[in-house]
Amino acid sequence: MRAPTRVPAQGLPEQVTIYEVGARDGLQNEAAIVPVEVKAELLARLADAGLRTIEATSFVHPKWVPQLADADELLATYAPVAGVRYPVLVPNERGLARAIAAGVADIAIFASATETFAQRNLNRTLESQFAMFEPVVAQAREHAMTVRGYVSMCFGDPWEGQVAIEQVVRVGKRLLDLGCAQLSLGDTIGVATAGHVTALLSAFAGAGVDASVLAVHFHDTYGQALANTLAALRAGITTVDASAGGLGGCPYAKNATGNLATEDLVWLLDGLDIETGVDLDKLVATSVWMARQLGRPSPSRVVRALAG
Repeated sequence: MRAPTRVPAQGLPEQVTIYEVGARDGLQNEAAIVPVEVKAELLARLADAGLRTIEATSFVHPKWVPQLADADELLATYAPVAGVRYPVLVPNERGLARAIAAGVADIAIFASATETFAQRNLNRTLESQFAMFEPVVAQAREHAMTVRGYVSMCFGDPWEGQVAIEQVVRVGKRLLDLGCAQLSLGDTIGVATAGHVTALLSAFAGAGVDASVLAVHFHDTYGQALANTLAALRAGITTVDASAGGLGGCPYAKNATGNLATEDLVWLLDGLDIETGVDLDKLVATSVWMARQLGRPSPSRVVRALAG
């Protein structure tokens, strides 16, 4: 079979936006540097497969993420596809200045739900990270950019262990109050379970945050990413982060394995008769091609099944 049988389920959205992170979150975790020409072709192939939000790169300092040191060159040479949004990750005001110079329309900032990860990843305390983000969001909005806020370690932290749901909600609300248009809740080390996802999203709803401004970002360390996604859909989430071929992890958290594979997500959503606009065969072909560039097979089960 090349596609699942479509059987709708009650209580789920009719349409889901896939926020593709493979070109940024995926490639930043590679040991080898991927040539800019390959990155540009990856963006083009993902757009051709029907993805309409593709996180293109990051303006993090090359010292910290050398895999994306060519961000300026990539954006200067890549011809965007009409109707596709290409957000970039910016860490601070210097990164924002580069994004403005590149003509970027959408940016993302990356916050932490825990004290230890804020210090290790941002060199800030949990509280002082907001002082760093505030001018970034304000200036971005002055330039008519939309801003997404990532919150990492929402379900567990390798140094601190369990993370209080109330703490995640506080951090998320602070980012929304700063002016973020969307909040992506990250299971950075892949320890979330469906009940935990439901509880966190219920807490956000109880705090007055509508599901329409939330997204989920799951890693598949313990094989729970699809189960967690289904729990999120049942809670009203309509934006799900995923990475083509299951590329990626987190360079600052050694226990984090690959992101939820976009192909695995599309198979699930197609089976539930939820519209994504994604051509699964083209997407699989893209991940097979990218796996050849990286010299190893894709970890995505759907890619392996359909490409075999």
